[in-house]
Amino acid sequence: MKNIQLIGVILVVIGSFLPLLKIPLVGNWNYWKIDPYLVSIIWILCALALFFIQKQKLKATRIVSGSLIFLFVFTIIAIKLKSLDFFSFLPFKSWQSAFAGIVNLSWGWFFEFAGAALMLFGINKNQNLNN
Repeated sequence: MKNIQLIGVILVVIGSFLPLLKIPLVGNWNYWKIDPYLVSIIWILCALALFFIQKQKLKATRIVSGSLIFLFVFTIIAIKLKSLDFFSFLPFKSWQSAFAGIVNLSWGWFFEFAGAALMLFGINKNQNLNN
């Protein structure tokens, strides 16, 4: 089952280079354009996951993959709130939400969540979880 978890780490790293946001007139953004500090944290967590997978520390791998999923959800919520805040100069709330709606999530999130899920659920149930 270690191979499935390694594929998950690779998917998360590849997903950081794929388009995650589609902004009209600006183009597609990946994690580097969204926040370079956040992508650094994600890569550090991927390196930790590689270490824990190699050492077969299953609980630690689950904690790291859960942290990755938390960071992905946090990023999506922060993007939505920042886009609402960016258009706060508009006089009507309906205009604010309409203009904030033009910032769309792209297909790269599938790779991010799929990779973290493979790390989380790619653990053999027959293995000892006390590691």
